[in-house]
Amino acid sequence: MPYITATDGTSLHVKDMGAGKPVVLIHGWPLTGDMWEKQTLALVEAGYRVITYDRRGFGQSGHPIDCYDYDTFAEDLAVILKQLDLWDATLVGFSMGGGEVARYLSRHGRSRISKTVLLSSVVPFLLKTSDNPKGVDIAVLDGIKQKIRQDRFGFLKDFIPDFYGVSMIHHPVSQGVLDWSFVLASMASPMATLDCVDAWGTTDFRPDLQAFTVPTLVIHGTGDSTVPAEISGEKAAAAIPGSTWISYEGAPHGLFLTHAERVNEDLLRFLATP
Repeated sequence: MPYITATDGTSLHVKDMGAGKPVVLIHGWPLTGDMWEKQTLALVEAGYRVITYDRRGFGQSGHPIDCYDYDTFAEDLAVILKQLDLWDATLVGFSMGGGEVARYLSRHGRSRISKTVLLSSVVPFLLKTSDNPKGVDIAVLDGIKQKIRQDRFGFLKDFIPDFYGVSMIHHPVSQGVLDWSFVLASMASPMATLDCVDAWGTTDFRPDLQAFTVPTLVIHGTGDSTVPAEISGEKAAAAIPGSTWISYEGAPHGLFLTHAERVNEDLLRFLATP
């Protein structure tokens, strides 16, 4: 079943691999479900059933002209869980994918879900407001959108090295990884790339936090310049009762690759915990 049809007719490209308890991996902006290569291999080899999918507007899923908001994303996730008849599942959301986890739980509850993981997630709220003074200024988001409009591919070429913490003296990933990530990001529609900046940058998930009533693991890098831990991961962990907080010293946003072995170990340990 490589494609599942969303409630509005949009095709969602899904990969369903392995057998055992299901783990649903939800990708970040502006990549695709294929970003989870390292985690998929580790999880399948450990005896889990792994489901990845391309968010609408990205990768091989349909590219509608609009409907890039978290209520819609959560409904897409709900359709996938229902069509694949997934129960006792773990949801793992990376970056903007954490928003799907939060909004799904608040709209659909925990009946199908046993655990959740927020990895470098945007939850609970990124935008700078009077009651979130350390957040990201709206001018920063507007600047990102302006660069995308001017030269989307040029923006991606500049953005991806920062995503992985690449600098003149620090190269945590290969040129091949940078090239591969650029290809994945280039597959997205320009509308989705633009509209999702508003989705992950301005959606307030603080009201959704009360829906986290299952064991939750929160992982974030202290070197994340894309989604700083102090305004996201640290706050999410503090607000979710009983959550497990793990901080990776100096790790960048794309730690699913730069720290893949450690992420896999922590994820497998969490999944095996009763």
